[in-house]
Amino acid sequence: MLHLSVIIVNYNVKYFLEQCLYSVLKAVKHINAEIIVVDNNSTDNSKDLLPSKFPSVNFIWNSVNVGFAKANNQAVAIAKGDHILFLNPDTIVPEDCFESCLQFFQQHPEAGALGIRMIDGTGKFLKESKRAFPSPLTSLYKLSGLTRLFPHSKTFARYHLGHLPEHEDHEVDVLAGAFMMIPAAVLQQTGSFDETFFMYGEDVDLSYRIQKAGYRNFYFAQSTIIHFKGESTKKGSLNYVRIFYSAMSLFVKKHYSGSRAGVFNLLIQTGIFLRALLSVIGKFLKMIGLPLIDAAVIFTSFLCVKGFWSMYVKKEVNYSPNVLVIAFPVFTVIFLIASYYSGLYDKGYKQAQLNRSTIMAGLVLLSGYALLPDSMRFSRGILLFGIVLAFVIMSMLRWLFLQWNLLSRVEDENSYRQTIVVAGEKDFAGVTALIQRAGMPEKVLGRVNDSNTSSSKALGSIQQLPHLIKKYPVKEIVFCEDILSFKEIIAIVQQLPAGVNNKFHASGSSSIVGSNDKDISGEYVSINDHYTINDPINKRNKNLLDVVLCIVFLLTFPLHLILQKNRLQFFKNLALVLSRQRTWVGYSAPAAKLPPIKKGIITSTTLPQSVNDLPLESLYLSDEWYATFYSASRDLKKVIRGYRYLCY
Repeated sequence: MLHLSVIIVNYNVKYFLEQCLYSVLKAVKHINAEIIVVDNNSTDNSKDLLPSKFPSVNFIWNSVNVGFAKANNQAVAIAKGDHILFLNPDTIVPEDCFESCLQFFQQHPEAGALGIRMIDGTGKFLKESKRAFPSPLTSLYKLSGLTRLFPHSKTFARYHLGHLPEHEDHEVDVLAGAFMMIPAAVLQQTGSFDETFFMYGEDVDLSYRIQKAGYRNFYFAQSTIIHFKGESTKKGSLNYVRIFYSAMSLFVKKHYSGSRAGVFNLLIQTGIFLRALLSVIGKFLKMIGLPLIDAAVIFTSFLCVKGFWSMYVKKEVNYSPNVLVIAFPVFTVIFLIASYYSGLYDKGYKQAQLNRSTIMAGLVLLSGYALLPDSMRFSRGILLFGIVLAFVIMSMLRWLFLQWNLLSRVEDENSYRQTIVVAGEKDFAGVTALIQRAGMPEKVLGRVNDSNTSSSKALGSIQQLPHLIKKYPVKEIVFCEDILSFKEIIAIVQQLPAGVNNKFHASGSSSIVGSNDKDISGEYVSINDHYTINDPINKRNKNLLDVVLCIVFLLTFPLHLILQKNRLQFFKNLALVLSRQRTWVGYSAPAAKLPPIKKGIITSTTLPQSVNDLPLESLYLSDEWYATFYSASRDLKKVIRGYRYLCY
């Protein structure tokens, strides 16, 4: 009989699962084990990538998403191991992890289930590694914020058992479904996951039933895994709040009764309402509220500066109320439009966005002001200091929104990031090629070698990493598994200073994965997965350029009557672009895997499709390059170069 059956449920996280499976294969090297992956109808082409890479893994491909519990039970039904491990796909396990866990069971026959110490991709301990059963009081403390204020209190932090040291083994109530090892005999007695729990709560329910059957649940601190979190299930959305609290309500109805259940359900409904309210406010801010708040701030800033200017700077000047009533709203609208097209209201917040938007809006306003007739001018100083005041207030408000989790911060993807790769020469070459082919903006500073190998090409050794991080502006480290074991990598990331992002690459894999926040979706680097043409700001700029070019062509139409051979077709094309049925520059060939755009008048090769006689492979390559490195300036250059083909 097999010693262990590893069961993983996958849903649209193929690159995280790829890294996970490489680590799992290392961990079962000296164990008689099987690996079963159940895919819940993923739409990310997991089926095309994974089976050929992992022929020893038993894949089950569901035609519908049956939920986490049912998918696990599918695998349990065919599992042959005398221990079952339920493992999330967004995890990395050390090589000796499974052996250590199995030894723990041998030493503790009373153990019914075993969880493990988990950290996120930044090396931070995940508190859900050990939990107590939910109760009215623990829920009240968590909802009221007392748990956060007193994270190590036996009373207020009971939900995450904050009083129990994370580096010591403990008997606990609830184990996380991300890593849950259970003897098959126990599962036969208690039953596996309850399939009425579609997502969330099934691990709490199973932990409860194992305890009720007379067994003990243990938190195992002698080994640590990385759980990226936020990958298998996206956190923070209104749908997540609804599903999570509905699962808790289902647990209460199943296992509690009487007044205790009534109080608990009241708290759960309160929790749903509060979290939903915050989620709605956050969505309102992102979609409509933030521009409205900014409009009020900008308009008020102009009025405040005008009042100050009249009282203390230009006392003798009387500003026309009619001019100001018209000018301030117009300037506010211009400011918002300039901010929109510079990316201020894209998903996630970056201070660089606000800086860039303010500079752009300021230049537009000051330039427009200079063109006004003397009768409509009032004061350049009011305009300038109004912009500065608006910028300060908007920065402060966004800082508050970030503290209240109404906005999420994202790193500026377009800025170059100093990256160090911890790898041998072979993996270093592969990783840098992968980054370049993916079109990512990381600036690879160099390679760090292991301490046992000297190389003049390396920046230094692993022991020098903290020094290198201080010496250079390093924002990211890519850990490769060729010179380090997964266990060593997990140990190192916990010792690095805060503020450094970590990514991980298993030897032989086709991706690099990482996550810088436990509650948000992580990121991955893989070939042909980052297309700048799909960025919101580039989508807008492409549409804006199409319209601007149409206006320019209309204003200069006599010139095109002379230069264009097929004048009628040229103006037909112009009408098609202006009506947003076509775009000036499109793909050269059918592009199922590229972000969709409208059909172009000319293509990425600057030729129209009707005269493109290049080989299909060359057309695909041209489109790939165009989508990966898109910018509005590239479109403009292609239109200029392909001007004579705009009439096709």
